[in-house]
Amino acid sequence: MTFHRALARLLAALLVLALGSAPVAAFETKAPTAILLDLGTGRVLYEKNADKPIPPASLAKLMTVAVVFDMIKSGEASRDDTFEVSEKAWREGGTNSGGSTMFLPVHKQVSLGDLIKGLIIQSGNDAAIVIAEGLAGSVPQFAEKMNAEAKAIGLSHSHFVNPHGLPAEGQQVTMRDLAVLAEYLIKTFPEEYPLFSEESFRFNGITQKNRNPLLSLGADGLKTGHTSASGYGLVASARKDGRRIVLAMSGMTSTEERAREAKRLMDFGLQDFEEVTLVKAGEPLGTAEVAGGSSRTVALVARKDLTVLVPRGSLSGVERRILGNGPLPAPVKEGQRAGWALFTRGDETLREVPLFAAEAVSRANVFSRIAGTIADQFAPAPTSASD
Repeated sequence: MTFHRALARLLAALLVLALGSAPVAAFETKAPTAILLDLGTGRVLYEKNADKPIPPASLAKLMTVAVVFDMIKSGEASRDDTFEVSEKAWREGGTNSGGSTMFLPVHKQVSLGDLIKGLIIQSGNDAAIVIAEGLAGSVPQFAEKMNAEAKAIGLSHSHFVNPHGLPAEGQQVTMRDLAVLAEYLIKTFPEEYPLFSEESFRFNGITQKNRNPLLSLGADGLKTGHTSASGYGLVASARKDGRRIVLAMSGMTSTEERAREAKRLMDFGLQDFEEVTLVKAGEPLGTAEVAGGSSRTVALVARKDLTVLVPRGSLSGVERRILGNGPLPAPVKEGQRAGWALFTRGDETLREVPLFAAEAVSRANVFSRIAGTIADQFAPAPTSASD
């Protein structure tokens, strides 16, 4: 995980703590393990056993995809590269394997570009094995790449043994890790992400539809998975009104239950929360007094927007107060720290935002200062700021 990613998550966490008194929207799901994440703020909107290790099933293919995309981006691989379909890939992931397959003919040369589509759209176990053997020499060596990539991304509780997710001792993921992985794929490979929303792919005379049931219900990716040990799982993402959420869930008892609960969670994340801009950068929020300046006050502004994601309607009762550090002795420099904005609910302070002088204020000439002093003697007691 990069420093900037870690910093963004820390700031989001601090903001959640600062607004922690806001009421939490009630929600429950039948999913044994789940997490719902807002990508813009990093805020966890809902979680349930999100750190419980489970077998990944085909959700492991998201890690395979991340390795492939990284290798293409770095120039280590190309979509035009071709790999031979080995007997292992044909036997363990092909037509007679009983699992999801791309129907690759044994010993056929297939391009990496087609294999990627077969992996993402058709969830082909045979495609995953051919990719692993073609890019790393063997499945175990490719699994090493998967684990190295997982560590770099920040998946702290996941371990991979193969590229397709079929049952293997020691192979596990958590819903929180899968949400982090989905965020990585969406943000790092925006040019590749549309592949996850392609509805079908035709190869070797066979057309197969995308297995993600939420594509017709508002999602635009990512992946489904199922084994008897893990149940029916899904990692999905959707956008609405400029917001994007990521959902990871597993342990459902049927495809119908998975689709129904995933839709409920997705709707909850997109409809029951709202983004509220508390402060706009550069917008005058109040004034601070200036002593001995060419102007008696200076406008106060914030340097950055402050936008928070909260349960809809939960900011009722929150008030903003502007406090200045004045009187500020002239001269005042533009951008000089000059006050702060306080967001309160009753007697509780929820957030403090530093404010700065919107413009420079020079020292007044001697006659203006004398006139100001005389005026001050007859003026009522000043307030520190206005809102």
